[in-house]
Amino acid sequence: MLSTLERIDPHSDRIDILVDLVEQLRPRRRADIATSADRVRTLCQLLRGNPAQASALRSYVTRVLDSRRHASLYTDIGVLSNDGFFTELKRRISYRFLPPALGDVYLSDAIDQVLYVKTDYRWIRTVPAADWLELFDVVSNATAAPHASPANARRTTALGMLEAIRTLSCRVCALGFEPRLISSHADIENFDSPFLMQNIEVNNYLDGYARLLTGETASMDDARHLLVMLDQCDSVVAKIRKNALSHGTSVALTYLLLALTQSIDRLRKLLFLVDVSGHLPAAPSVDLETLANEATPDYAPPTSLRRAGAIALAQELVEAHNNKYTVRDLFADNIDLLARNVTENASRTGEHYIADTRAQLGGMFLSSAGAGLIVGFMALFKILLGTLRAAPLVEAFLFSLNYSLGFMLIHVLHFTVATKQPAMTASRIAAGLSSKDGRNIDLDSMAALINKVFRTQCFAVLGNLATAIPTAWLIAMGYHYATGRHLVTPDKAMHLLHDIDPIHSLALFYAAIAGVCLFVAGLISGYFDNKALYTRMAQRVYQLRGLGRLLGPDRLRRLSMYIENNLGSLMGNLYFGILLGTIGTLGFLFGLPLDIRHVTFSSANFATALVALDHNMSWELALTSIGGFLSIGTVNLVVSFGLALLVALRARKIHFEHGILLLKALGRRFLAAPIDFFIGPKDMPSEPLEAVPIRGSK
Repeated sequence: MLSTLERIDPHSDRIDILVDLVEQLRPRRRADIATSADRVRTLCQLLRGNPAQASALRSYVTRVLDSRRHASLYTDIGVLSNDGFFTELKRRISYRFLPPALGDVYLSDAIDQVLYVKTDYRWIRTVPAADWLELFDVVSNATAAPHASPANARRTTALGMLEAIRTLSCRVCALGFEPRLISSHADIENFDSPFLMQNIEVNNYLDGYARLLTGETASMDDARHLLVMLDQCDSVVAKIRKNALSHGTSVALTYLLLALTQSIDRLRKLLFLVDVSGHLPAAPSVDLETLANEATPDYAPPTSLRRAGAIALAQELVEAHNNKYTVRDLFADNIDLLARNVTENASRTGEHYIADTRAQLGGMFLSSAGAGLIVGFMALFKILLGTLRAAPLVEAFLFSLNYSLGFMLIHVLHFTVATKQPAMTASRIAAGLSSKDGRNIDLDSMAALINKVFRTQCFAVLGNLATAIPTAWLIAMGYHYATGRHLVTPDKAMHLLHDIDPIHSLALFYAAIAGVCLFVAGLISGYFDNKALYTRMAQRVYQLRGLGRLLGPDRLRRLSMYIENNLGSLMGNLYFGILLGTIGTLGFLFGLPLDIRHVTFSSANFATALVALDHNMSWELALTSIGGFLSIGTVNLVVSFGLALLVALRARKIHFEHGILLLKALGRRFLAAPIDFFIGPKDMPSEPLEAVPIRGSK
């Protein structure tokens, strides 16, 4: 470190010396990150003990700062561009493999050269703010080196911030008049847009600041009225986000809202740092009071808060700079609202899959029995399609067509496939975990909801199996009676039974793959439900004049409403069928252990194999096969439910930590009424309330 300080040329603006100096502060290993604070303190002691080196470092850093443009650092780093999500995604992916060329014009390029390690922000954050400010004071209070150029880094930095404020304000104004934003909040056109008014206020503020810098005036108005305009911009963004939960959203709209939020937040922080009145409130996203007390306890409150704000912004810029090409962060920041909408739509669908009373459970059983009847014929068609010996891709297409049309028919007839429920009911449970105040939930009501989901699921599975097995058995017997031969050969029958063996085959692993497919189908269903709402699908269909002449206005209106209300379910079933029909073929083509096992098809295959063996089956094989398709069903449900619940909780940013209390509440319900626990009450019960805290926000 001392040798690096001795090589400093106060008349140079080359970045290499600063790179070497930061290299001395950077920890060598990840485990040594805590030593960074000691290195910063050591540098302070060296500079304090050698004023000549401190003077040289001051002049050198001043020239580096003064020779580069600052505005882009504040407007581009940590703030999304106006290019859109997919353009930004493409840019980040390409720059991860081949970063852009760096120059000597912009300060952001200098930071890229100095803090080139992607984890630099971590050790920088571990250094206390007091140590960074002490280093800053030692350097800034040193006398200028002899014959050094009279550069003014503070003025250059302030001018860069002012230029960034103007740029960000123009960007907010432009984003505020995007057609997507206006269509989501039409009131913007009816009243004076806060996005436009804030730009007018910013220009007035900057004009006053310019007169202050040139000495034309001794004082200027603070930016409090400007902050009111920014608050109104935030209110519009919040209203659009709230409306999106009921009217749908898109990736483009979510990206636009996030870019607006980031730009407004950066505007507030820069205004706080350049304010000269000392009365401007800081941006609420940073706890400056605590940081100021830790960093500069001896300063007057306005000064200490501003110094703390500078440190907080610097740390934010460094972290954003290190992660500016990270694809994961882009997805995490932009998909949250879309994921929330997808799970909200799945939650609303999930209401139809939860029975409250015994009568409703009976209705669920009958609905599931109807689905089992259709699945029995779907299993027949799959076996017949397999006898065609078609090319792999053709066979995958035929299997997918069979699955998709069958599942869509089940939906059109208002029947229920048991394994389709978890992706919907998990979102409903996650919605129940979102309390009104964001801090407490009704634990007993949540236990009641889970109990309803459990028994409804059991009745749905029983309904599917109650008709899928007899239907497949009757079809196999009828085929044998009509043709004189079995639907499948004995060897094929043993192969079918081996496929559902939970011990000697990969049946449970394949069942988990089917559970993932069920989860993905649930997301697809929620996505298209959201899309139907956002794009006003019913109105678009109703506007088709040719279809209106063919069907008439009344039928067209009913059709348009049906499509908007059922598009998600239809598309979810379509894609679920495609997934089930192609996974096995993909495994065959790539030589990977990929296939699917679904409980209803497995049970139907068991009945078909039973007939093919002329009912000559050992009790061990029978028990293994029955246990096999029951185990397959359990894995189907657990995997799809677990994944759906995880995504629903993350979409709502909820961290639930009361699983033990919830299990105890379920246990109390079982002990209090064990019969009702499994078959439900005759009438809807009233549930007691027990509020428990949760971590998270809606």
